[in-house]
Formats: sequence, structure tokens, C-alpha cells
Amino acid sequence: MAHQIRDLPDRAGETVTVSGWTAAVRVHARVAFVVLRDGTGVVQGVVVKSAVPEEVWTLATTLTQESCVALSGTVRPDPRAPGGHELTVTGVELIGGSEEYPIQPKEHGVEFLLDHRHLWLRSNLQRAGLKVRAEVEQAIHDFLYERDFVRVDTPILTGAIGESAGTLFETDYFGERAFLAQTGQLYVESACPAFRRVYCFGPTFRAEKSKTRRHLTEFWMVEPEVAFADSNDNMDLQEAFVCYLVRRALERCKAELEVLGRDVTRLESVVPPFPRISYSEAVERLNAEGREFEWGRDLGAVEEATISSWFDRPVFVYNYPKEAKAFYMKENPDDLRTVLCNDLLAPEGAGEIIGGSQREDDHDRLLARIHEEGLPEEAYDWYLDLRKYGTFPHSGFGLGLERTVGWITGRPHIRELVPFPRLINRLTP
Repeated sequence: MAHQIRDLPDRAGETVTVSGWTAAVRVHARVAFVVLRDGTGVVQGVVVKSAVPEEVWTLATTLTQESCVALSGTVRPDPRAPGGHELTVTGVELIGGSEEYPIQPKEHGVEFLLDHRHLWLRSNLQRAGLKVRAEVEQAIHDFLYERDFVRVDTPILTGAIGESAGTLFETDYFGERAFLAQTGQLYVESACPAFRRVYCFGPTFRAEKSKTRRHLTEFWMVEPEVAFADSNDNMDLQEAFVCYLVRRALERCKAELEVLGRDVTRLESVVPPFPRISYSEAVERLNAEGREFEWGRDLGAVEEATISSWFDRPVFVYNYPKEAKAFYMKENPDDLRTVLCNDLLAPEGAGEIIGGSQREDDHDRLLARIHEEGLPEEAYDWYLDLRKYGTFPHSGFGLGLERTVGWITGRPHIRELVPFPRLINRLTP
């Protein structure tokens, strides 16, 4: 019976067989060390020449990097070994050879590594980052499920524009114009009257010609929507959500965060309440520091980093100018130049990880905004219906998965936090 490496601490003294891939092979005179990874952990197999048949010794000492093998032997505790246990090997079986593995234990350029992303995934740092991603994804579902949210799967092909028309991927849909979805928000809004609390979670697309470390053309986003919630309720939910995700990563991904070299003390300070500053207050303070930022512009990466540096945890910037935000955001009754919205900026230069707003629930005002943006009214007939048949106050937000995991792990580029990144110059592998 094959065993998993993570189970070996409970198998001390037993004879077991584990299967996996060779991370390293070292030969010292009459002893060989085979480091094996199986996806659940790492173990070092010790092969003593005098204790095994000649064919076992020959095979063990000629194994190459990333060969798939099965090692049989006795489990022995050793605190110096990877995982705290060693395997005294009595048998080696080659399952799949690996000749001239492209990624060697040396420095490789990023483009080379991205060309070999299908293999780069096996490295320690990449495995650790993607394990944190998987935990955060599970935590997202758990948080929302525990609070009675219903998941609603929204279309990837759509005729409606959710954000900026300039960042759409357009395709022909049997003679009609269609787009890859920038957001599922408009669709989850329609599910609010059915379930009250809903969310969608899936890939979204932006045709932005950007090469920054924070941008992908395809990324994953979770978008909760809540009936009878105003902008302040929305920020309260976001705060609880982010604290939950960080806490889960700290509790369940300690080993991975250590591999990534993450300073977890920075994450331990992510507790409520988060500071809140209005867009106008932020602009005033930026200008007081000599930034010369014009009111009405959207905040860029530099401004976001500056604002984040004022605080020791994520910060809400709320009530942006309506010209800088999407058409569906509700006018601020206290200042008609602005809308009831917020961005959540993560510290350490991570920037915006959440964008949210109270939605415009007045039919005529929403229609006017659609016209102001030059959007085709017929594409939003169904969306306008929500304001004709039982309109209601509601709010929601979108959290970008890769940016959030990038901040939690401290990785410098979010392309490492998605299994197969899509960039403006990369469609393969």
C-alpha cells in the first residue's frame, strides 16, 4: 500500500512505500540521499550501498531531477531531515524518467520560467504561493456560506459592459457583438431579490495594455451583493471579510508563509477597525504633502501607496468623484459630485484589493448615467428592469483574488499567484 509523505510521522518504525518526484539526489561515497516530494510533503530517502541490491544502488544514484519514483523503506525520526523523518530505503522503482529537466538549481530569467510555467509550478516558492491561494479561495467560500450567501454563477460571455468600454475583449457571437465579462456584478444584482445575499466567483477579463506587477488580463474576482445594505454596511462587510481571509492564511498556511519569507507580524496587525478616509480628504492631504494631485482624477498606484503608508493596516478611501467611477454607483446625496463607493487599499504597496459601492436604485438616474457614459440603452434593458419591478437599496463589492493573495504572501508580482498567468504578451502555456 502506498502512503503519503505527510502521514510518515505516524508511521515511525514501519516499512512503507511512498511515490513522488525527486527534488534532489546527492551521492557521498557509499551513501545516497534522495529527496522526494509527493505533493503532501518532502522526505529524504537514505540509500546505503551495502544494505541494498546492486541494481537498487545503481538506480538510486542515477536518478535525475523530477524523475517519478517509488521508494520503499523504514520510517525513522530525524529532526535534521526535511519533514523531521527519513526513510531508510530498501527498494527503488522508476515510474517515469526525467531527462535534461529544463529548470535547474540555478538562476533563470522570468521569461524563461514563464515559458516553462507548467514545470515552474513544482518549485518551492510557487507551490507555497499557490497553496496560500487555494486556502484563501476556500476561506472565501466558507465566510460567505457561514453568512447565508448563495453562490450564483454568472456568464463569461455578455453583451453588457460592466466597467470601461476601453478595456473589453470583444468577440463575434453568431453575428452579434459579445464581450468577455469584466464583472459578474450586474447579474448577481438581479439575483438579490431572489436570495437577498448572493455572490459570484470566477474569472474576469480586462483588455488593459498594462505591464505592472499588479495587472493581469485574466484574473479571478469574488463579488458579493447584499440587499438593503448601504455604503457603510458594505465597508463593514469588506472589513470582516478581509480579516477572516488573513486569519485563515495565518492559521493554516504557516509553513507556506515561512517558505515565502513573509513577515507575518504585518499580517497579525490586520484587525478591525480599518481607517476610513474620504477621497476629498485624501486629495487634500496628498496636496499638503506636495503631491499636486487634482481633485476629480482617479487615484493611481503612486497615490494609493502614499495613502496606505499613512496607516498600519488596510484603509478605506470612500466617495470618489462620479466621473472616475462606473455608471451604476449611487449618487452621494450630500455631495452630488461624488458617488457612494469605496476602494480598500492594502498596505506595503499592494494597492487596491477591493472596489465596492452602493448601487444606483433609481431608474431614471441610472438611465441618465447610462446615457452620460454613451452606453447602448438596449444592452441594459434587463438591468433597468430591476429598478422598475421592486427596486431596493443594495450594495456590493469585488475582491481581486490575485492581488489579495499577493499582499498576504508578500510576493512582488501577482503573476506568480495564478497557476497560468495571462499577460498582454503571454497566452501560453
